[in-house]
Formats: sequence, structure tokens, C-alpha cells
Amino acid sequence: MRALEGITVLDLTHMLSGPYGAMILADLGARTIKVEPPGSGEGTRALLATSPDYARDGLGAYFLTLNRGKQSIALDLKSEAGREVFYDLVRQADVVFDNFSVGVTQRLGIDHETLAKINPRIVTCSVSGFGETGPDPHRPAFDQVVQAMGGGMSITGFAGQAPVRSGIPHGDLGGGVFGAIGVLAALASREQTGVGRHVDVSMLDVQVSMLNYMATMHLMSGHLPERLGNGHFVHVPYNAFQTASGYIIIACIGDAFFEKFIEVLGRDELRDPRFLKQPERLAAKDFIEAVINEELIKQDSAFWLEKLRSARIPCGPVNDFEQALNDPQLRSRNMVVQVQLPSGEAVAMPGNPVKISGCEDPAQPTPPPRLGEHSRQVLAELLGYSAAQIEALCETGVVQ
Repeated sequence: MRALEGITVLDLTHMLSGPYGAMILADLGARTIKVEPPGSGEGTRALLATSPDYARDGLGAYFLTLNRGKQSIALDLKSEAGREVFYDLVRQADVVFDNFSVGVTQRLGIDHETLAKINPRIVTCSVSGFGETGPDPHRPAFDQVVQAMGGGMSITGFAGQAPVRSGIPHGDLGGGVFGAIGVLAALASREQTGVGRHVDVSMLDVQVSMLNYMATMHLMSGHLPERLGNGHFVHVPYNAFQTASGYIIIACIGDAFFEKFIEVLGRDELRDPRFLKQPERLAAKDFIEAVINEELIKQDSAFWLEKLRSARIPCGPVNDFEQALNDPQLRSRNMVVQVQLPSGEAVAMPGNPVKISGCEDPAQPTPPPRLGEHSRQVLAELLGYSAAQIEALCETGVVQ
């Protein structure tokens, strides 16, 4: 059993935020049908597709990862005949997921108001840069735009240096995650009311939501938070520290952890009774961190991590991708999966982090679809179209 077994999603998404949200639903077991324009298909099919390092079977890493576990139908939504086919799909579907610019679904005649007349139970989700309301929702936006406008970049980086975007594109990915959450909430609401809803997710809204307590602190005080590098504005020590072989993170949140930490470090300078309380540690942050750096550099990361973990002090190595993706803890939780491609080659990629008891968590998701690979199957099995109907649609270019 899969958690979303029996749910059908029509995936109109492109690039990153939308495909990631639809990927989450596919990972959870929804039948996710990617609806693509005939000819070239969704834009990321071509992204990195010819790279010797980052492509397999003519597909780049973006498309390979974001579209595993999905099916594909190539359908011309700009034609009247194509829209009629899409409306038939909507009659059988549960969710329509898009990340078009605001206004596109209305121009195509596939907005929620239109689709709800066809299927009152349909849930629609639109992820966009700024949402569908407000004074200027039509502006284009990508990940770094909303990272910057949402305030997060202003606190990322080191004091006195330029602001830095997050290495992970959480502007895009966050929009996809909240889109998937919105879809699940709308499906739950439908169970109570029998009526589908429209989910409107703004990537900028998501960025501000993730500021969380820091935004509340600013709104309470008027103080602007500053860039602190890897440090913390309350807790000490809470930072990245260099050892003889790399960097490790030590996160002493609370006085009890610091008492354990000074026993591990063994430096008398830190046994000052004043440092047993957080306010005094924060006031002496530079001194405390200088002592820690002076001691940690004497041994390698493995030495210090073993001692810190033995004392139950929160810590960890600063891993590169190779180290992270080979972590035994992650591997044991099926967080690196193998996708078998039609050529027979397997591609490894991150797995599904949502583990639900009693539900299958496939170690080998199905491969991303070829353009229109499932067009005939979907039209025949889901819609009951005859072979002659399907052939006519293919001959006119409405379907590929």
C-alpha cells in the first residue's frame, strides 16, 4: 500500500518548484500524470541533457530526479481539442498542480473556477512567485529573487560581507513543499465537504513563513538581525569549528550541554563559573570560541566527534555531498534510491524522507517518463477512448 494510492494528479508543472511538489505526491503513491506540450515537452527535459557528467539516457539530473515515479501524456492545451481531452482527464482526476505565471490558467481555460464546473471535487494548486492576489502578482520570480525579497539573504553570510543565498534552492523547493502540503489539506477538506478547493501558494510567502520566530522578534522590537556566519545570536558555543582534518558543528543549546562540553574539551579557561550561564557565555563569545578553536585543531574530526557523542553533546561533521550521501544512517532509511532507466543503467538519487508506517517506501521508483510515453495508455485506460479516437488525436498533433 502507498499512502496516496487511488489519488490521480495531473502535473502541469515545469522547472523546479512545481515539479518538486508533484514529485512529493508521486513519492507518496499518487498516480502522477505529467501533462506536457507536444514536441519538446517540459522545459527541464533539455536542461543538462547533453552533459557527459550530469545526463543519462538523454535526460539531465533535474528531470531525472524531479520526475521519477510519474507518467507522461503529451497534450496540446492551446488547442480546443486538447482542452477537451484535458477536461476529460479532470473528470477522472483528484488534483491539478501547476506553477504557471499568474493568469496563464485563466487564458488556457484550465483555472479552478472552470475545472470545478467540470468536476466539483477537483483540487487545484498553483505555486507562483508572489501568489494570485495583492498589488503586483504578475512579476516573474525564481529562487534567488524570493530568497532575497523574503529577508533570508540579509542574515546569511558573515558580518561585514555581502549577503549570500542559501546553497540549497529553498525558494523554489519551499514553494513545492508547501504546495504539496496545501494539496493534502485540500484533499482532507474534500473528505469532509465533498468539494474541491484551490490552493494558492506564493514562494515569497513561504520564505517569510520560514523566517518564523526571527520575524516575530523583529516585529516585537524593531531590531534588524545581522549576519552571523555559522554562529547563533543566543547560544554559545553554537558554530562550525576547525579540527585537524576539517570542520565540525558543536551546538550547545542550554547550560547543561555546556557543562558536559567543558569536561570533554578539558580547558581550564572555560571552567569559570560565570560561563555556566548563557548570558555570560554570550557576552564572552569571542573568547570562548577562540579557546575552542585553539584546542580542536590539535586532533582530527573523528577524535572529537567520538568524544562529543560519547558525552551526548549535539555535534556533527560538516559533510560534503559524498560524505552525506554515504552516511550509514541515511542509507539505512532508504534515502538514496536507485532508478532503473530503460537502457538498463541505474541512477542513484535522494529518496523520500516521509516514512509512514504500513506504507511502502520503494527503493526503486519507476524511471522518469519519455515524452508522451503513456499518452495512449492514459487515454485508453483512464478515459476509455477507443483506438480510433486516439489515432485521430495523434494524427492531428493534439496528442503525441
